Amino acid sequence: MTRFIHDQFAKDYLEQLLKDYGEVKPSEKVLGEIKEIDLLFTPSAQRTSNLYVLGLLGRFAEYPAILEPFRNAASADEICDCILKLLEVKGRLRREAKGNKAKLQEEKIPKLWILTPTASPAILTSFNVNQKDGWFSGVHFLGDALRTAIVAIHQLPQIPETLWLRLLGRGRVQERAILELQGLPLNHPYQQTTLELVYNLRENLRINQELDEDDRELIMRLEPLYQRDREKAVQSGEQRLIMRLLNRRVGEIDSSLIEQIQGLSIEQLENLGEALLDFSGVADLEAWLNQQSG
Repeated sequence: MTRFIHDQFAKDYLEQLLKDYGEVKPSEKVLGEIKEIDLLFTPSAQRTSNLYVLGLLGRFAEYPAILEPFRNAASADEICDCILKLLEVKGRLRREAKGNKAKLQEEKIPKLWILTPTASPAILTSFNVNQKDGWFSGVHFLGDALRTAIVAIHQLPQIPETLWLRLLGRGRVQERAILELQGLPLNHPYQQTTLELVYNLRENLRINQELDEDDRELIMRLEPLYQRDREKAVQSGEQRLIMRLLNRRVGEIDSSLIEQIQGLSIEQLENLGEALLDFSGVADLEAWLNQQSG
């Protein structure tokens, strides 16, 4: 049951990261017995942002891509199923090109990226994978004609460029990635959105009764981060409300006083909200703040 929760998280997460750069189709249906692609991505001719912020994932998104994330290690049969999906898409594109009396351009054919948390040496050997110059360890390519790579997330180097893929890992790999995500600058374009998706995953797992050890540990790791972020959100809302009330009560406030107010705890902000009703000027605010630091 929890596999489907993680599958939905992976689709939502990748869609949020890639939607600024092109068309994202989650659960794209294809012909044949294999019914759905997890994520089909077509890059936009005019991108609104630079792909470099997504690191290795951004390299995947430079060209049309099929992304197949797995919560558990992908089996040989599952990898073969993914390749069948790619071949179905390629066949469809060839038929469309033929119908238009045109030649299918190679760059229009998606590349398949199979994202698996782990991959055993036996699995990798069975597909005769190879490493390519200029790519990180953990990205294993099949023959060029297959346009496919198996991305063993646990083998990726722990560097900022791989963060957005390591978040789809398991155990300590995912744990470290979440800590790195939380430590990103607050103005990072994807930090807050991704944290919200991770917290939604936490909530969906919490209401499930059939959790494995990894999921229980994930919930425990996320709990303090979740509570801290919620407290920050409440504190930020309190600050904005207090600033509006103070501006009405005592007029414009200089930057030094604003900085002091931003350093107050939630309890202190609530106390200030009550005290400011008796303020008649900025001097009253200054006196109140001096009492708090005294």
